[in-house]
Amino acid sequence: MGDFKGSIKETAGAAEEELGEAVGNDKMAIEGRKLRNEGRIEKGKLPKVNPVGSEKP
Repeated sequence: MGDFKGSIKETAGAAEEELGEAVGNDKMAIEGRKLRNEGRIEKGKLPKVNPVGSEKP
């Protein structure tokens, strides 16, 4: 069950992170990254440690 819950957290966090980046709201993007990482950890993945938005070309 934790894997399913982790997947939901990771997906919701990724969406919040992307939305925050799109509208220029750094606080929203950072909160989204935190939620995304919670989900990744629950799924047994490593958290993303690079700065928010740094993966964009």
